[in-house]
Amino acid sequence: MRKTTPASRWVVRLAAATIIIIVLCAAANAGGRLVSGVLGTTASATSATGRPLDPAAFSPGACVAFPPTKGDRHRTVFLDAGHGGIDPGSVGTTESGQTIYEADETLPVELDTMALLRRAGFRVVVSRTGDTSVVRLDSGDVSGGLLTVQGVHDDVAARDVCANRAHADVLVGIYYDAGDPDNAGSVTGYDAARPFAAENLRLATLVQADVLHAMNARGWDIPNEGVQLDDSLGSSITSQSVSYGHLLLLGPADPGWFDTPSQMPGALIEPLFITDPFEGSIAASSAGQHVIAGGLASAIEQYFSRTG
Repeated sequence: MRKTTPASRWVVRLAAATIIIIVLCAAANAGGRLVSGVLGTTASATSATGRPLDPAAFSPGACVAFPPTKGDRHRTVFLDAGHGGIDPGSVGTTESGQTIYEADETLPVELDTMALLRRAGFRVVVSRTGDTSVVRLDSGDVSGGLLTVQGVHDDVAARDVCANRAHADVLVGIYYDAGDPDNAGSVTGYDAARPFAAENLRLATLVQADVLHAMNARGWDIPNEGVQLDDSLGSSITSQSVSYGHLLLLGPADPGWFDTPSQMPGALIEPLFITDPFEGSIAASSAGQHVIAGGLASAIEQYFSRTG
């Protein structure tokens, strides 16, 4: 088993995205970041069959609803592929030395999960179908071609707005972790400060267990970092985010700073550290993406089978 360090190591998280963006966007703007051709083709194909929920509020290709392709369970699942557009997320590396970006690797997992769930009878709404932001960025969200702190806030908040407008029954965020090269493992977060906290925990427990099982059934030996409260995940970069103490994607309202929280049970998984070359190689592979998607779809189906 690869070495891991205590839970306090997680310093590169959703709430800390701006710190990473400043570095990564500069690199991307200077040298260009490669998005796989398969990913681009999939995004184009899925965009053609989906229905944007509010084109005026969201970026082109963002907040798109897809009907089931077989049967109809009359349930809606919202899937969020973390980051996107001028926010590439965390940067990692594969065992071959290839540089990878979180936003590029979360998207195919989201789209693969969507395809599985549609075939199982679910309506699926995704935060994005391509390499874009979710919110339609305005002048306050961008400075010098980079997201501002407000831009990071607005783009994450837009994912909750999309889930709410979709009347989703459940929300699942798909992100990757980052840290020192010897940090490894899967973690799933949930929020306990919501009226549906028990359902959040049940969903997070299923997501963590099913995705980890799917990966380790392949012999990958991914460490289990468990199910954790979202107040233990993320780093805060403003006094407001320190005071808030939750991940925006999962957390409650905070009048004057965050007015559009999600209205359904949710969980956020970081199944791998993309800064660990072994785990980064899995995250960047179509096989790894399919395996993670299969675990997510299984967990969501189990969640609803027990809900009725």
